[in-house]
Amino acid sequence: MRCLVLSLFCLSTSVAFSAGPEGLQQSLLFHASFDKSADADFAKGDRRVYTAMSLKRSQVELGMQRAGLSVDASHGRYGGALHFTEKTPELLFYRGRGNLPQRTKGFSGTFCLWLRVAPNEQLPAGFVDPLQITDKKWNDASFFLDFTKELPRQFRLGVFSDYKFWNPTDRKWEEIPDVERPLVGVAKPPFRGDAWTHVAVTFHHFNNAGEKGVARLFLDGKSVGALQREQQFTWDPAQLAIMLGINYVGYLDDLAIFDRPLSETEITALLKLPAGVASLRP
Repeated sequence: MRCLVLSLFCLSTSVAFSAGPEGLQQSLLFHASFDKSADADFAKGDRRVYTAMSLKRSQVELGMQRAGLSVDASHGRYGGALHFTEKTPELLFYRGRGNLPQRTKGFSGTFCLWLRVAPNEQLPAGFVDPLQITDKKWNDASFFLDFTKELPRQFRLGVFSDYKFWNPTDRKWEEIPDVERPLVGVAKPPFRGDAWTHVAVTFHHFNNAGEKGVARLFLDGKSVGALQREQQFTWDPAQLAIMLGINYVGYLDDLAIFDRPLSETEITALLKLPAGVASLRP
């Protein structure tokens, strides 16, 4: 009887796992493994990487032209990884059109990546954003992951609706109480220079008038905080950008974007894939 129960358990686990990756594969919009280059391995939009001379992205060149940045072929979480060695004004980014979910209603999705960094020892002075997604600026229709400038550094998820939607009276940032700021903060994040940490963000029910959307931050597969409020994101697809490594010094690997909010079980399954998100692709 015990053998029968064990066999049924193993079978059900196998079926659940096989169904999970298939669903993940169907939902994948963008994946950059950084095993051979900075260009994405898979993309529903433009897979090429670009370099801008500044955050304004008014001067843009094709390819990875940023100083202090290389593809390290052997020290990634799964093979290669991006290695940022110094703070520079140049910006690495991908075009957002087609590579990000974008709907006027029911706006939902997931983005995730791996980081290897000792924040208090490695990062330069000031705010540091390993990832920022917007068509405008950090506080206007933007998602970002950042480390605060104060020591010890906190890790934060920023979820900023259209500026006039979340800050209709144009209050100065210093005047906005912490509880009203659209941020999820982690006071003692688990990042280390000798180990990889998985970061995932899910969001759903955005752009639904009168309904609260939910954005949730996961570290190593565990939910560490959520932001629940009405959200309104309006993006110009031609200007939308997925920006990496703003002022960042450390390793970054396996960036992926999905067109729906993944469950905690699915995020945990991602962590167990033998070759990361590349395991989902044929």
